[in-house]
Amino acid sequence: MPIDPTSQIEITAYEWVPSFAQGQVRDLRPRWACEEYALPYKVRLISAIERPEWYYDDQPWGQVPFVRDGEVGIFESGATLIHLAEKAAALPPTGSQERAKVLSWLFGAFNSIEPFVMEFVNCTFFSRKEDWAPLRRPSLTTALEGRLKRLETALGDDEWLAGDFSIADIAMTTILRAIPDPSVLAPTPALAAYVERGIARPAFQRALEAQLAPFAEHDPKTKAKAENPAKEGV
Repeated sequence: MPIDPTSQIEITAYEWVPSFAQGQVRDLRPRWACEEYALPYKVRLISAIERPEWYYDDQPWGQVPFVRDGEVGIFESGATLIHLAEKAAALPPTGSQERAKVLSWLFGAFNSIEPFVMEFVNCTFFSRKEDWAPLRRPSLTTALEGRLKRLETALGDDEWLAGDFSIADIAMTTILRAIPDPSVLAPTPALAAYVERGIARPAFQRALEAQLAPFAEHDPKTKAKAENPAKEGV
């Protein structure tokens, strides 16, 4: 595992998030890239509930990840993936069709798939009790499934989106695995298999484990029990 407290690569992540978000926070993406490319990194944890004011100088909206690599600071997970892949010499040469394909799929994941997935998550999970949600879900499901079918057609019989495994697959896999309803991927079995291939990679498993590790320690309920042991069991 390349987590190294002396590394110049530092990934800012949340110390704790509610259970529904655990394993889904976007610092998973640069963590995965570091694991894939054997880039040692360290982690800076901040509160997701009371985000420190100084952090807004790094990330204007207080979101994660933010990656510091020496004197270079990068926010937005896609930008961090490009930086880390370039650092590891894992991107094809500038001006090549191979590089163009990786970057096209990377931005395709963020711009053509993720907005539909996130709206679906919002409609089916966060806002499911709102009056508008049941009305919106049928057309949204149709739109998302249409996008996924086009994606499956483009993937074809290939194992990964742009030849060898790349940062485009890190982005796309983390986006697709966020779909909370398994039935949405059922009509596109090749995509379901694609996601399973991605999350089966040892580098993904290490990244996920590293993201989850601090959550138990910083869980508000756990901390409250530790601070007030006399109340435990009351």
